[in-house]
Amino acid sequence: MKSMLVVIALVFSISGAYAATEKEKKAPSPAQQAQQEKMKTCNADARAKDLKGDERKKFMSECLGAKSAPAQQAAAPTTQQGKMKACNAEAGSKALKGDERKKFMSECLKADKP
Repeated sequence: MKSMLVVIALVFSISGAYAATEKEKKAPSPAQQAQQEKMKTCNADARAKDLKGDERKKFMSECLGAKSAPAQQAAAPTTQQGKMKACNAEAGSKALKGDERKKFMSECLKADKP
């Protein structure tokens, strides 16, 4: 009987400790936040390119594996992202496809560089 009470007490103490740790989730580190943003950007780019299956896997692998200069990341991450969105929207409104779209995007993204 005493052993049964001990087991029940242990179960309740363990479940209480588990509930407390679930409530105390840590905020993501700056590196984790940067990776999450990179995932969002790569996913949006893959969606915009309408990639599926193996093409999408390959694109995501390359996109997430791409290293960018730390100074470039800190200096203007939203500027480059803003340029991408604007150029993408313009290419979409012009209904550009294939090589024409690639050429347009390249020129559009280079246009604002100093």
